Amino acid sequence: MADSDYIPKTDLGLLSWGTNYSGLITAGPLPLGLTTLIATTLAGKLAAFEAALSASTSPATRGGATILAKDAARRDLVSYCRLTARAIQGTITVTNAQRYDLGLTVRDTAPSPITPPASAPDIDILSVSGNTVKLRLHDPANPTRRGKPAGVAGLSIFSHVGATPPDTESDWTFEGNWTRTTLMVAFPEGTPAGARVWFTAFYYNPRAQRGPAATPAGANIPGGAAMAA
Repeated sequence: MADSDYIPKTDLGLLSWGTNYSGLITAGPLPLGLTTLIATTLAGKLAAFEAALSASTSPATRGGATILAKDAARRDLVSYCRLTARAIQGTITVTNAQRYDLGLTVRDTAPSPITPPASAPDIDILSVSGNTVKLRLHDPANPTRRGKPAGVAGLSIFSHVGATPPDTESDWTFEGNWTRTTLMVAFPEGTPAGARVWFTAFYYNPRAQRGPAATPAGANIPGGAAMAA
């Protein structure tokens, strides 16, 4: 698929692209949803840019004034190209082959379906300070990668205080949805010293479809005999 910004960044690139674009439109504007007048106007703006570019690069005429004129002609041409391109893209009879030949963006006709995340995050206990536990969640397939896997919008985090992690979801406490992969979970002040705390989580996609739950990871609130597992 063509790049989403189809207008070349360089002046010479714009001239080459514009020459092809204008030439095809001049040869047949009506099938593209345009008119002969539009094609003529476009060709005139292209010619003005080409002349201004030549003046701004020729050693005999190059200077501040000719460069300013070239920049103005470029903006005028680009603006008109985008205007005509929107009309072409909005014409139902224009094919992807025509868009490709013109150098325009070829849109996906069948977007890839969004599926629920296939894997669960791994949970690392980074530290325990008082009643606050610092966690890092990561993609098990890319453990050193700091970001989320492709197609993942965020994570839902759950906690539990008890000797063992619960088997049913209703016994977990929802700690919120997060977009960061490193986070802090604070337990109430009344949580007993030495209490065992557990965490699980799942990824969700932009449609809020959830993936499988992570294997619970446990730690101890300071004051007990055991420390973070």
